[in-house]
Amino acid sequence: MLLGGIFLGLIAGLAVGGRLDNLVAIRLRWPVLLFGAVAVRYGTEFALGRDIAVIQALQLPLLLGAYLILATALWANRARPGMTLALVGVAFNSLAITLNGGFMPAWEPSLVAAGFDPAAIPSPIHVVLPPPLDIGFLIHAGPLGDVLPIPIPLVRNVASVGDVFISLGLAFFLFAGLLRTPAELLEEAARDAAAGHTTAARLPRPVAVAVAELPVRPETGLARSLAEVVSIARPVILGGSGAGIAVPALSGTPAVRARGIGVGVPAVPPAIARLRGHPYVRLALNGPFSALWVGQLVSLFGDRVHQVALAFLVLGTTGSAVAVSLVFVAATLPNLVLGPIAGTLVDRWDQKQVMVVSDLLRAAIVLILPVAAVTSVWLVYPLVFLLTSVSIFFRPARTAVLPRIVREDELVTANSATWVGETLADVVGYPLAGLFVAFLGAALPLAFWLDAASYVASAALVLAVAIPPVARAGAVAAGVSGVLADMLTGWRFLRGEAVLRANTLQAVVAQFSAGVIIALTPVYAERVLRGDGLDPTAIYAFLETGVGVGNLVGGFILGLVGARIAKGPLVIVGYVAYGLCVAGLAVVGQVGMAIGLAFGMGAMNMVYVIPSQTLFQERTPPDMIGRVVGFRFSAVFGSMTLAMAISGLLGEAIGVAEVIGLFGIVAAVAGLAGLLSRPLREA
Repeated sequence: MLLGGIFLGLIAGLAVGGRLDNLVAIRLRWPVLLFGAVAVRYGTEFALGRDIAVIQALQLPLLLGAYLILATALWANRARPGMTLALVGVAFNSLAITLNGGFMPAWEPSLVAAGFDPAAIPSPIHVVLPPPLDIGFLIHAGPLGDVLPIPIPLVRNVASVGDVFISLGLAFFLFAGLLRTPAELLEEAARDAAAGHTTAARLPRPVAVAVAELPVRPETGLARSLAEVVSIARPVILGGSGAGIAVPALSGTPAVRARGIGVGVPAVPPAIARLRGHPYVRLALNGPFSALWVGQLVSLFGDRVHQVALAFLVLGTTGSAVAVSLVFVAATLPNLVLGPIAGTLVDRWDQKQVMVVSDLLRAAIVLILPVAAVTSVWLVYPLVFLLTSVSIFFRPARTAVLPRIVREDELVTANSATWVGETLADVVGYPLAGLFVAFLGAALPLAFWLDAASYVASAALVLAVAIPPVARAGAVAAGVSGVLADMLTGWRFLRGEAVLRANTLQAVVAQFSAGVIIALTPVYAERVLRGDGLDPTAIYAFLETGVGVGNLVGGFILGLVGARIAKGPLVIVGYVAYGLCVAGLAVVGQVGMAIGLAFGMGAMNMVYVIPSQTLFQERTPPDMIGRVVGFRFSAVFGSMTLAMAISGLLGEAIGVAEVIGLFGIVAAVAGLAGLLSRPLREA
């Protein structure tokens, strides 16, 4: 699997014009530790395979020492893209090996599923865990062991969660290394010089010459990319209606001059220069963003696994479809009642700590869910309510952090990438989750434990990322009265900011159609569409897939062009087109046409969601994003929940197709109503 990550990074980088000689220019901190740790790790395995007695006696300290040295070197280089991902993977694998006395656990059913004979494993550092998911499985760190079967010829293997992170980290690191440019080297050298690192990369010519070839900001005299780096390295000073950025202090500092940063960089081929400026490539090479994005992607895949497993666990325990539906009701309620409160508290707390604690709490909740379900199915509902409640704190914290780790002109693309990740988890994650849950059979608890591991990994990635802090201009009022005052301040800001107020009102009305679609699509598939013999459940699945693919395509394209288009008109067009697609479902009777309209709904959903989120990030002071977004979130979810509650009744009274068509027109009208707001039109 590690070789797969290496090949993936190299092939992706070379395919888009990267150069192998760029890898030589990479300057890592403490490279001797990196290569020494790898040598000790695989040297120990080689010696164990030859039954060398002294190595067998020292197996645990040798392997643990290798992992600790490797983790230290990765931590020192965590600013490089991919290094934090690999660090998390190393930590997981080292924990599993430590708890098993120097052996990596491999689950017997996974070995069998991948095509191996558990009784004839050639590896000297693996130990087979028996099938039962009992306390012994947890004590031996089974969820962190090799439990992911890969039954594909030529690459047949059994991998761990740690292997996944290490492979992704290597792929990101090599991809970024192949596409390095003088600007990247300059930024890296400046960061190292500011931090006092002795291994700062040296450019082959003076900084002044290199900077002269880059687009320069006249107000700072710095290249745009370098100015962004140094400006976000200082706290944001709040005051008045906006935020001011501290004056960059790195330009021309003695530390930079003394390092002699600079001595001749080979000319960058035009193809690489163009690619390096591609919005998604810039984000991929942004270490903090790529670490958060991949961490969230893995966590979202874990969520899909546990959601599928939970549905079957509750269904298998109760035999009741109503019991399953109540799980999703329990997951919806916190969005309605806790949004503003959570947002207010997030604004008062350190948002990085909020994300870390939220991930760890969610890991603990998911870990005990299968135990609760077996004990009493009624315990599942408060735990699911609690899980969603904790997630409500994570979301506004992530929204508030994003503008502080990417450049302003990359914000639309960063939001698009975030939504694309969530859509990937839907389009790819659910089918894979279904296959994995089917493979688990009665061993469903493992699905929850793997999701718990993904939350811990996400927490570790957030912890390793440097996030510029927000400095408040004044003291935060304590007590309940202070929290209520902060909530009121956030409400007044949302009510008084013309663009955000208009956007929220527009969303509250237009999102009625989203609630109707969620509630009535299964019935629509059964009663309205003619599927030429297709089962209604299959039609429903195709419609949902169409929406997911539309989300994916729309989000990706918007990330490429959205930064060049005014956001207010995008939102208006998105709502109008979405409403027309929904209304179109009422008049088509063929499955193919309905799937096409579902694709359009998904694409247009991104056209209004991503610019709306970006508007809130751009127009809200950093210390108020949580509560302002929380109020909007509650209002929109309240609208969708009300629509879900009444759509079934209306569908029985006047017809499913008629209700869908009616609320599609409502969404289109709400979009057109945005033209009445001049601030929104010009936003």
